Amino acid sequence: MREIRSSLVFLFMAVTVIPIASLLVLSSFFMPYRVTYFWIGRPWLQMAIWATRVIGGIRYKVRGYENLLKAAESNRVVIGSKHQSTWETFFFPALMTNPVAYVYKQSLRWVPFFGWAIGRLHMVPIDRSAKGDAWEKVARIGARLMDEGKWIIMFPEGTRAPRGDQLLYKTGAARLALATDAVIVPVAVCSGRCWPRKTWTFIPGEVEVVFGEPIRSQPGDDAMALMARVEAWVEATMREIDADAYGVT
Repeated sequence: MREIRSSLVFLFMAVTVIPIASLLVLSSFFMPYRVTYFWIGRPWLQMAIWATRVIGGIRYKVRGYENLLKAAESNRVVIGSKHQSTWETFFFPALMTNPVAYVYKQSLRWVPFFGWAIGRLHMVPIDRSAKGDAWEKVARIGARLMDEGKWIIMFPEGTRAPRGDQLLYKTGAARLALATDAVIVPVAVCSGRCWPRKTWTFIPGEVEVVFGEPIRSQPGDDAMALMARVEAWVEATMREIDADAYGVT
């Protein structure tokens, strides 16, 4: 039954993404960005989350939404989230009132339809092989997009972590926050319990998403110190919302 429900969700996404992505790419050449984002891109992501909930059985609960409202008072915002699944990459833009921009692998732009749409949504492509030059590009583009009202989303672990695991937290989000005087909103999300990484089968259940208090750099902070505070909050909260996965009793 799980396999059938999961297949129906992915079929829905595959059938709808082609016309929606085509419309988005076309409209991006002659319509204002906010129209393309909020009238075409975001509604499709909301439909995808709806499909995972109604067909796939993935419910969700959000805590700390008021912290996003606090962050909105700042001109520049970086979202630093736990990353266990593709689910949250769909969910964040579907939920947040500000347009968001992911820092993503540049090669994704060549994925038919979905990747083409990402390329037209003014996000932050990164070529990891470029190393130092890649970071300068992230900082430059990130600052410009934040000045346009976008929130930058980064996954500090750099990739999807298996449920119950803690990977190395990289300092990119903290470096960007320090370079642009942005606040970081830490996010804990236990999506791995319902959509494990590298799988095509959903496990019906509830994903809890918790937004923490915005974290601002303190005098004398470097990127490691700032990221350490983000990591401490995220990992402590993960062990609260998904205690079984971490062996917490």
